[in-house]
Amino acid sequence: MSTFTEDPRPAPSQAHLRFGRIPITDVAPVIESGRFPAKAIEGEDIPVAATVFREGHDRIGVTVVLYDPDSNEVQRRQLDPPAKGLDRWHGVVRPGAPGLWSFAIEGWADLYATWHHNAEVKIAAGVDVDLMLAEGVHLFNEAAAQEGRPADNAEVLRQAAGILADGGRSVEERLAAGGSHEVLSAVRSHPIRSLVTTSEKYPLLVERERAGRGAWYEFFPRSEGAVFDHVANTWTSGNFTTAARRLPAVAAMGFDVIYLPPIHPIGFTNRKGPNNTLHAGPMDPGSPWAIGAASGGHDAIHPDLGNFDDFDAFVAAAASNGLEVALDLALQAAPDHPWATEHPEWFTTRLDGTIAYAENPPKKYQDIYPLNFDNDPDGLSEEVLRIVRLWISHGVKIFRVDNPHTKPVWFWEWLIGEVNRTDPDVVFLAEAFTRPAMMHALGRAGFQQSYSYFTWRNTKQEIEEYFTEVSHESADYFRPNFFVNTPDILTEYLQYGGPAAFKIRAVLAATGSPLWGVYAGYELCEHVARPGAEEYIDNEKYEYKARDFAAAEAEGRSLSPYLTRLNGIRRSHPALGELRNLTVHSSTDDATVVYSKHKEELPGGGKDTIIVVVNVDPHSARESTVSLDLGALGLDPQDLGDDGLFWVDDLISGESWRWGEHNYVRLDSYHEPAHILHIRRSR
Repeated sequence: MSTFTEDPRPAPSQAHLRFGRIPITDVAPVIESGRFPAKAIEGEDIPVAATVFREGHDRIGVTVVLYDPDSNEVQRRQLDPPAKGLDRWHGVVRPGAPGLWSFAIEGWADLYATWHHNAEVKIAAGVDVDLMLAEGVHLFNEAAAQEGRPADNAEVLRQAAGILADGGRSVEERLAAGGSHEVLSAVRSHPIRSLVTTSEKYPLLVERERAGRGAWYEFFPRSEGAVFDHVANTWTSGNFTTAARRLPAVAAMGFDVIYLPPIHPIGFTNRKGPNNTLHAGPMDPGSPWAIGAASGGHDAIHPDLGNFDDFDAFVAAAASNGLEVALDLALQAAPDHPWATEHPEWFTTRLDGTIAYAENPPKKYQDIYPLNFDNDPDGLSEEVLRIVRLWISHGVKIFRVDNPHTKPVWFWEWLIGEVNRTDPDVVFLAEAFTRPAMMHALGRAGFQQSYSYFTWRNTKQEIEEYFTEVSHESADYFRPNFFVNTPDILTEYLQYGGPAAFKIRAVLAATGSPLWGVYAGYELCEHVARPGAEEYIDNEKYEYKARDFAAAEAEGRSLSPYLTRLNGIRRSHPALGELRNLTVHSSTDDATVVYSKHKEELPGGGKDTIIVVVNVDPHSARESTVSLDLGALGLDPQDLGDDGLFWVDDLISGESWRWGEHNYVRLDSYHEPAHILHIRRSR
């Protein structure tokens, strides 16, 4: 009778039972029992886990099996055994090209591990010695004959069986043959399994790299190349042609995405003036988010910026500089938008017959009408889909969606599903600073990435807690894009922290998440706020802003070289391109944050490990003892000296030194607030 039972199917009377022969529970990553797919990007290491156990004391093994979009098995990896006394098994899978993949967990009786453990215990006690050796011979010979086992692997088992059966050798020698290095390698690569029980398959949506990795740069095309006539006291707007001249500098800083606020015609009714005043002068351009005028709506281009040919040329110029264009999708309308007269049912009408304008107390947006999806959901939804597909046809593959939390979640699930069904490489970023439940629901609904609370996490405790949350608790469905500032958000930390604060926030954003972004002017440390508001004075949302980036850099007043260095480090180190691999380490100072990112099995071989140490106090120097979790750094014995130390290279300063488990650190924010350390490997 065969030792192996590969597919233990229950008897008909047991078919309704939820537990298989080897119980498998609490599989991860699984979102709402597989109702939504977990998220991944191509080449990303995805942690998997499951609670697997069995009755009695026999040993088990656990395997994760990865299937490609055509349901072909492409990876099979054994999970790491749990800590003693626990049953939680862990491992990783690394999917390839984009598509809807899946994975399953297999639990199985480990016949070799069970035999070897029992043989060691019993033979040492002088119990059933001959029987245990005979069972080993039978197990190895039957496994060697198993279909599909490689010939060299089978030969190792047959040779071990021969020694186990050799009564002319000592018992100790015979048992040692059954636990030799060669045998352990053979059963590790091809386990001797029985009672194999398989979980259901769980979905894993793999998306293209830019869905989960990238550095964003935001600018207003109308400001890039805008000219002020001091004599006439008038502005001439920049346009797509002048804005394209800025693209090489953005690309040179290492950014991947150039994000444009709305480029459509701007309404005149209730147009906002400088600093959000209620009365605009004849030369005030208005907020780009007040979309729609006589010249058109969301499917038109503001005449000052150019036409579709000019936009196409801008997209081509961006591509030639290695940049993708992200376009703002703001689903709202100015009172002058054609929708307001052609489709009043798409808005909310008050009792007095007026259309309600947008409010986010205490903010009021009298120049904007929000949409209402409850009156004509089909008509409005199809119109938005038409608009998105129009811009896709002009080369836009990334949409930054304004205030998605003010629209029904079902709509986003439908829209993103429809778009990605025909254009799976299109990416949607949710600009949603709102309640966690809504932000997480938008991620489940399909948004590839989202703005986050990072902007307001400044203290050591806040940063450590948030980094842990987004990298381990919500990473399966929520990808945070760590924008350091926006036209709407200039935090107190940046208002009063000086250049050091700008460096600190850039380091945290660029290394804490594989997605980060800046709004133009950040490199100039623009920090003056409008009184009583957390936003910039002379806000670019309501006026033109001409900046002399070249002069600032020539005079040493620009952080452009620093941002360039950070993006260069990101591109050179695969560990920084992942979200789920972050580990927080400890320090004795309440303003020194320490974390690492580690990636195994690089395509060219080896490992990549980054340690980041940041003084988050922009006003002073800080001293600390940093204590590292060496296990999280993936260090091998050959990486360590006899004293237990290893080499680290500071990727910012270029200095190198030796570190160990406990290390003294002093960081002066006025000089350099951070170390970004790369562990030097022996191979």
